[in-house]
Amino acid sequence: MVAKVLKVHAADNVIVALTDLEQGSQISYEGQSYTLVNKIPAKHKFTTTDLQIGDSVFMYGVLVGKASQEIPAGGLIHTGNLKHASSDYFGKTKEYHWTAPDVSHFESKQFFGYQRTDGTVGTANYWVFIPTVFCENRNLDFIKEALNKELGYAPSDKYKQFANQLVDLYKNGALSEASLPAIEETVISTKRVFPHVDGIKFLNHQGGCGGTRQDSEVLKRLLASYVDHPNVAGATVLSLGCQHLQLDDFMAELKRRNPAFDKPVFTFEQQSSQSEEQLIKESISKTFFGLIEANKNERKPTPLSKL
Repeated sequence: MVAKVLKVHAADNVIVALTDLEQGSQISYEGQSYTLVNKIPAKHKFTTTDLQIGDSVFMYGVLVGKASQEIPAGGLIHTGNLKHASSDYFGKTKEYHWTAPDVSHFESKQFFGYQRTDGTVGTANYWVFIPTVFCENRNLDFIKEALNKELGYAPSDKYKQFANQLVDLYKNGALSEASLPAIEETVISTKRVFPHVDGIKFLNHQGGCGGTRQDSEVLKRLLASYVDHPNVAGATVLSLGCQHLQLDDFMAELKRRNPAFDKPVFTFEQQSSQSEEQLIKESISKTFFGLIEANKNERKPTPLSKL
């Protein structure tokens, strides 16, 4: 027989209806019988005992509310006769002690990292492009397409080639399930123009406009944390100009976060530029010079303590 009700936790004083239950129905569950004084719709709950005003209601084994009216056993629980309540929250109540492992074996070990002037060390050397507002995502996409392949960072275009083959077959009237071509790995030169720069990251996002000032503060701190990361050699920041997060505020956050910050950060504002083309041209050319400098930083032996 399919169950009609369920008590989620043994400590609960409410039972969940798994199907619509009619008023006056006799419900038996785990040796107890309940007479429903209301119709109980599926997924709603009824009480297992009479509740007075202020009595606690438990579900999942925890306090979920207090009765705001008298509720008889078998009565429907709803927002009109229950107010929210929860148990007090307690933080750490125990002290834990641990014995640090013996790491003497690693004290003389090193890794090859990119050393920054502020004393931090990166395990990689990336340049990042960041928009202060989602309106600049399109420009980042243009720059990504222009730079990645030419600098040797583009991934395989095997799926693009597969799609091109499908188009050719379709135009020639030869496309069928049996004629589908195989996906073949394309050969892309792995010779990078800047061998000591591991790649360019484009951090597109959907924020920066239409939110609150608090949203802007969160976005500012998030983007600044990316640029300040030891794995980042420098950044190019694109701004529209009318968004909450202004370039001056972003640069100030970098200095607040790290007073010793001295990485190259190139900023561009579209509304101050002659055209979109000029903005993209300057962004690419300035970044190219930045990559030349970033490529001069080669991996050096560094103590593991700098990880």
